[in-house]
Order: sequence, then structure tokens, then C-alpha cells
Amino acid sequence: MNNNNKVTNDIGAIPSLVQSKRQIDRYNLDIDAQAILVASRLMAAGAKLGHASEIHFSRFGLSTGRYRLLADLEDNEGEELPSQLAEHLGVTRATVTGLIDILERDGLVSRRSSSDDGRQRSVILTEEGAKKLREMAPEHFARLEAMVGLLNIEERSVFLDLLGRVTQGISALTGELGSKPKENISNE
Repeated sequence: MNNNNKVTNDIGAIPSLVQSKRQIDRYNLDIDAQAILVASRLMAAGAKLGHASEIHFSRFGLSTGRYRLLADLEDNEGEELPSQLAEHLGVTRATVTGLIDILERDGLVSRRSSSDDGRQRSVILTEEGAKKLREMAPEHFARLEAMVGLLNIEERSVFLDLLGRVTQGISALTGELGSKPKENISNE
């Protein structure tokens, strides 16, 4: 392996720019190899981040999804309908039901008739759930801060802007090619 490949291919970052160009040439495509490289590395980073996130939350006896549900409840005064949770978390009702079942079993949430509409069942953050969030907050937020600790404030602002724009393009993987992006991540 020559030094040029080492410059463009850091540890675990597959494919390299050379590999991307080779694949594009193989299929005789008119595609920007650097764009393929960025997208491929972003997908690899996302997979690594997802795995690291599960390890992180397992320290607290949670999964990423269960934490997000608890945090969403906390952000919404401790009570929401399952349909609201599904919408806020960007998952299906079935996924939310599974998360709620586990959190209810663990005493972190409960279900009761909705205070807005007694015909519906709300999910309630229990005192035990609120305590879990309070207890894990110092370590959780310190680790998040450390994860981006190599970036200064200006770099983080640029990263948030770029992340927002890339996130808008995710629909290219899941929807029709050329469909309009719907999401945006704010840098607030």
C-alpha cells in the first residue's frame, strides 16, 4: 500500500477515494467520487455511532430508544399519547408500544387515561423514570460533550450546519431519487 492511500483512507474509513473512483469507473457512472466517499463514510460513522450509543445507554440499563422516549416525556411535562411519542421519535406506533412495555415493566413509565381525552391512554413519566434521568444526566452529558471535545465552538457550528444539510438529503436513500428533503436539524 502506498502513502497516497494512507492519506485518503484513515483507519476504519472505507472506502477510500481511490476505491470510490474505481467503483464508479467500473459501472461507467457519471457520479462525483468525493460525494460517494463522504456519503459512505457518513454511513459508516452513523453505524459506529449507533453501536456506541447502545453501549453508552446500556450503562444506565436503557437503550437509545428507551432513553429518547423518557427524555421526550420529560420535555413534554411527563405525559404524552403514544401517537405523539411515535411522531416525536420518528418511529412507528408498534415500536413505541414495545418501548413503553419495557419501560413500564421497569417502573419508569406508566399508562393512564389521558388528562385531555379520557378515551385515550397516556404514557406518564414516573418518579422513578424522572429519577433515572436526573441520576444519569451528569455522566450522560459529560460523555456527549467529550465526544465532540476535539471541535471548537466555530467548528461545532459549521458541523451543525453541515449535518442539517446532509440530514435533508437522507430521503435520497429512503424515498424517490430526487425527492425533496423534509427534515432539518437546527444548530440551536
